[in-house]
Amino acid sequence: MTTAHAAHVRLFRSLHTPSAPLALANAWDAASARVIEAAGAPAVATTSAGVAWSLGSQDGNTLDRDRALAAVAQVTAAVTVPVTADLEDGYGDSPAEVGSTVTRALAAGVAGINLEDGTRAPADFAARLTAARDAAGKAGADLFLNARIDTYLLGLGACAHRLAETLTRAHRYVAAGADGIFVPGVTDPATIRALAAEIPVPLNVMAGPGAPSVAALGRLGVARVSLGSGVAQAAYGAAGRAARELLAWGAYDALADAVPYPEMQELPAMR
Repeated sequence: MTTAHAAHVRLFRSLHTPSAPLALANAWDAASARVIEAAGAPAVATTSAGVAWSLGSQDGNTLDRDRALAAVAQVTAAVTVPVTADLEDGYGDSPAEVGSTVTRALAAGVAGINLEDGTRAPADFAARLTAARDAAGKAGADLFLNARIDTYLLGLGACAHRLAETLTRAHRYVAAGADGIFVPGVTDPATIRALAAEIPVPLNVMAGPGAPSVAALGRLGVARVSLGSGVAQAAYGAAGRAARELLAWGAYDALADAVPYPEMQELPAMR
């Protein structure tokens, strides 16, 4: 990998700190990535859900690998800051295929990736993480590998044992090569504090309306805060509001907060 790529990964790693958590407003295409970068973001993350929806697919590993990676490449080409890509379960049936996905993602210029365990057995997911780490090694590249644990998001297992199960998985995934642990679906401060205290790598949580602020999450030990598909959902919500207002009342007030046309036109030039 290039010197520039190595520098991006070093910078991306350094941004993971509870004293000033990395706040990621997830993008789904080149324009959304540029808007986020122009807002001052030090890094850009993709959302697999947003990418899938923009291409006419559902979230949840239904988008094929070629189209998903093409979207990632468009994002990395659009911005100057490090990009971390949401690669769902790795877009492959086997660890070897996950390794191939990671090799291609590195060629697209990513500094980091997310892989998710979903309902997969932890041992199987750990093998996929190891394959991802090995693929980066074979490419001669560093890579921030973020392992997503879906126990809370999907409500897996008995509630009383969920924290213990999450921590068990986290330690297993770190041993398999994960640089960070992502636990979406949890906003309870006591649970977040317990996770941060026991997980030996940066903790990433997903936030939205009603969640603690980024600063408050940092005080709990969180090093990275993601909005997931929330920004894409808000954008599509704006489209729906504008259409309903236009069709029902012939009005246009929903467009009041739009990015000005000249500003949008300047975004590609700023690259």
